[in-house]
Amino acid sequence: MARRAAGLLPLLLSSRSGARIALHRAVSQIPPPRSYRLLSQQAKPSPSSPFSASASASASASNGTAAERTRELHLYNTKSRKKEQFRPRDPGGEVGMYVCGVTPYDDSHIGHARAYVAFDVLYRYLRYLDYEVCYVRNFTDIDDKIIARANQLGEDPFSLSKRFSDDFLSDMANLQCLPPSVEPRVSDHIDEIINMIKQILDNSCAYVVGGDVYFSVDNFPEYGELSGRKLDDNRAGERVAVDERKRNPADFALWKAAKDGEPWWDSPWGPGRPGWHIECSAMSAHYLGHSFDIHGGGEDLIFPHHENEIAQSRAACCDSTINYWIHNGFVNVNSQKMSKSLGNFVTIRKVIEMYHPLALRMFLLGTHYRSPINYTIEQLNVTSDRLYYTYQTLRDCEESCHQQRSNIGNSLPPNTSNYIQKLHDEFETSMSDDLHTSVALAAISEPLKVMNDLLHTRKGKKQDKRLESLSALEEKIRVVLSVLGLLPLSYHEALQQLQDKALRRASITEELVVQKIEERTAARKAKQYEKSDEIRKELAAVGIALMDGPDGTTWRPSLPLSEEAVVAKT
Repeated sequence: MARRAAGLLPLLLSSRSGARIALHRAVSQIPPPRSYRLLSQQAKPSPSSPFSASASASASASNGTAAERTRELHLYNTKSRKKEQFRPRDPGGEVGMYVCGVTPYDDSHIGHARAYVAFDVLYRYLRYLDYEVCYVRNFTDIDDKIIARANQLGEDPFSLSKRFSDDFLSDMANLQCLPPSVEPRVSDHIDEIINMIKQILDNSCAYVVGGDVYFSVDNFPEYGELSGRKLDDNRAGERVAVDERKRNPADFALWKAAKDGEPWWDSPWGPGRPGWHIECSAMSAHYLGHSFDIHGGGEDLIFPHHENEIAQSRAACCDSTINYWIHNGFVNVNSQKMSKSLGNFVTIRKVIEMYHPLALRMFLLGTHYRSPINYTIEQLNVTSDRLYYTYQTLRDCEESCHQQRSNIGNSLPPNTSNYIQKLHDEFETSMSDDLHTSVALAAISEPLKVMNDLLHTRKGKKQDKRLESLSALEEKIRVVLSVLGLLPLSYHEALQQLQDKALRRASITEELVVQKIEERTAARKAKQYEKSDEIRKELAAVGIALMDGPDGTTWRPSLPLSEEAVVAKT
């Protein structure tokens, strides 16, 4: 059925300048996430706080200028193939960041999770450094794959893409990815796309063939500078078959003539729809201008998508410049490349059926964003166990301080101040060095151990200003977790959710676990220690660890016994 532009939703905003002004007003009215309220509180520390110097500098920064920041951010630029100091185009204004979004024709997979968690951390850390950020992430809601899937299911293409877009947004919310400033859809920006194609044609960098419009790579000498490819090495393109009408096999479609049964819009070249690459050039220019700070996406987009974006944007506007091109690495599954053909395609929804979404997020952050990451159930179990330990420590601290609240003064024991300062330095140093999230995560290990000593050991319980130390340590770990997107709304709720997932993986109910604990307690009282050990091992085999304490036996999720040896080897 024909679908025309007039029948779709109107454009969000009519002009680029108007878009930025209206968007800024709209975003400014949205209350900041809880984590960022905490970060803003950090800008008003007590005089003796270990974060005083950096926080005061942050609080006094005028418009977030880089010169007044305590740490200079360095990011790896794919274009220059080296790490560069981040210098925004407008030091006193917004940082413009565009990240290529999904083509919503199926459930989102862990490769999508990896990309958008990585750029969510960059978004959060830029905000932590006091930058205002306009973050744009698009939906490619009309594409060959969407049309093919819709035909397969007998569904309207726009209905199908809307359904999977909504599912994607739900997945991102579960992973605690902050909403971008704006999420444009291709179908809402046909006018901008057509106008950009006109500019490219006017500048003699494209040609028309029977209702199709192709970009001419021969007329753009800089083609290949991002990927490092020479024209002779380039493939004809992605998602399309080679068209013999092309002047060069590497030429790519800007506009596709309408076909029977496909959505179409009117254009100067006849009815049709946009090619894959032109959309991002047009939408990024609409919301951020022809030149902006950061463009990101997966490593697989370097060529041809981002290479083609550069060519289009410069052909339309010779002054077009993106300062930093940032790309995340691939996801492998059990040391094999993830693909549908290999049958190892893992969706986000499949993972979070059995694991807490933040366990998946922490797993992804455990490897530097540019390195390949190997997804295995064993490593996900290890991460889930670590997440439980982290939240349990913080929950115990929270409860202890609440139950025994005292006047927390400004001064802290020197050891506590040193631990907090060390955490602060390691966190900012690692994050400012191209977002080394794995190092930032490792930095909280020592403070967590110190907190457990203060909470549970005889020596720790006797330490001077114990509660003050616990409260200060928890506050600083909270800041780190906030920036990494790992801070739950409630430690207690998160722990309960982690337990529920562990029970599901073990195919056991909590009532049965309680029954086993009672059986084991009775066996111990009867001095039937062999039976007692069997019950413990039986539960440990499925990832349920029993913890004996003064108040009785409790349970917590753990690494299944069968996986401990495997994990130890890796």
